[in-house]
Amino acid sequence: QVQLVESGGGLVQAGGSLRLSCAASGRTFSTYAVGWFRQAPGKEREFVAGIRRSGGTPYYADSVKGRFVISKDNAKTTVYLQMNTLKPEETAVYYCAASRVYYSRSVSDYDYWGRGTQVTVSS
Repeated sequence: QVQLVESGGGLVQAGGSLRLSCAASGRTFSTYAVGWFRQAPGKEREFVAGIRRSGGTPYYADSVKGRFVISKDNAKTTVYLQMNTLKPEETAVYYCAASRVYYSRSVSDYDYWGRGTQVTVSS
């Protein structure tokens, strides 16, 4: 079992940047795919970015491609989400999650979740 803790959220102006961190405890990320999701008030949780279970190849939602970068540290205990050129509509709680499947964009495939970190983008 792995426990996940997100950090790095906050208030930023439109066009600004934030870097989120997801720290694992209990186990490393080496045997899990890792994903970042977000959920705005009144909306469903949606996939943002992920790293495949082996090799660490990243993949992104079309809406963030070219602006967001997901990465993993060498010790495989922390995953980052660098978010650039943020937009007000990206205001949401951002969640980190881990999955035993090779990779997935589906919420239901993820077994472990953090509590989330709030990102607010002002216009």
